[in-house]
Amino acid sequence: MPAGALKRTPLYELHRELGARMVEFGGWEMPVQYSGIIEEHLAVRRAVGLFDVSHMGEIEVRGPEAPALIEYVTTNQASRLSTGQAQYSAMLYQHGGFVDDLLVHKVADDYYFLCVNASNQEKDYRHILRYNRFRAEVEFASDRYVQLALQGPRAEEVLGRLTATDLTAIRYYHFTDGEVCGVPARIARTGYTGEDGFELYLAPRHGVRVFRELLRAGEEFGIRPCGLGARNTLRLEAKMALYGHEIDASIRPPEAELNWIVKMDKGEFVGRAALERLAAAGVRRKLIGFEMLDRTVARDGYPVYVQGRAVGWVTSGGPAPYLNKNIGLCYLPADLAEVGRTIQIGVRGRLAEALTVRTPFYRRPKTNP
Repeated sequence: MPAGALKRTPLYELHRELGARMVEFGGWEMPVQYSGIIEEHLAVRRAVGLFDVSHMGEIEVRGPEAPALIEYVTTNQASRLSTGQAQYSAMLYQHGGFVDDLLVHKVADDYYFLCVNASNQEKDYRHILRYNRFRAEVEFASDRYVQLALQGPRAEEVLGRLTATDLTAIRYYHFTDGEVCGVPARIARTGYTGEDGFELYLAPRHGVRVFRELLRAGEEFGIRPCGLGARNTLRLEAKMALYGHEIDASIRPPEAELNWIVKMDKGEFVGRAALERLAAAGVRRKLIGFEMLDRTVARDGYPVYVQGRAVGWVTSGGPAPYLNKNIGLCYLPADLAEVGRTIQIGVRGRLAEALTVRTPFYRRPKTNP
């Protein structure tokens, strides 16, 4: 691949055939939308949508000391996982900032499967190798997988038409290895939309056919192929962090309201000492959600003011299609980060009012798995 060329997933030509508008994202040429972000967003909330997320990275860790390595390089407590269970976690630098957030899947006692962010995958792999003081084999496996995300309240019905696997037996944040469309697939009940759904890991040669078959199986429910635009608005409504926005190397988990994925009582891990120092000193800034009080849209990077003083910045902002509001997330000084506070967002030379609110902005009905 020529230097500077964008990477493409094995489904690139299919996306063009389906009328996708392609954009650069994290070094990849990816579909941002097909029929439109709002239509795709609502399809996921109300029925079902299908995403190609094959730009995401996969890393496999094997061997008798694989559990010890996973515990050392991630913040959550992987030792609590049962076989077939997944866990949201993070990797930190020694100063406590995020290397990345990730999903840890326990395939066996000596085999862990990691799903990491697209733009960070090579960095993540090097980070794990750096701290591999254990008898563990670490493999960069991204080229061996395509990843498809089938999301929405009808996802189980759609996928059930194409697999003999008992999907009702797969609980949220659990997975199994089975078949979809007659080909081997890792079927995980996970996602990045705030809805029920599945993420499927397949050999690249099967990606196009399985994507087409899923679209056919979901026609009855109005399934839509979905791009990164809807993926972003969906995850924002559900208040799911995006690397480079809510989290990065300068942000520590307690600041991002992600202390729940840090288990300080599990023993030593990379970044632990820095988090202990932060706990002793106190967190000075915190992430909080807001709703705009008019039709103004707050975009990423806009400054945030309290009583005329610039005190923070917007990490993610935009319309919430399902909620019919304009929402966002921002960092504020810890003593100002309280629900019900009026703030101002600097928007093209003027100040627009917003109100800090509880998050997530959207929570799926409890009738869904």
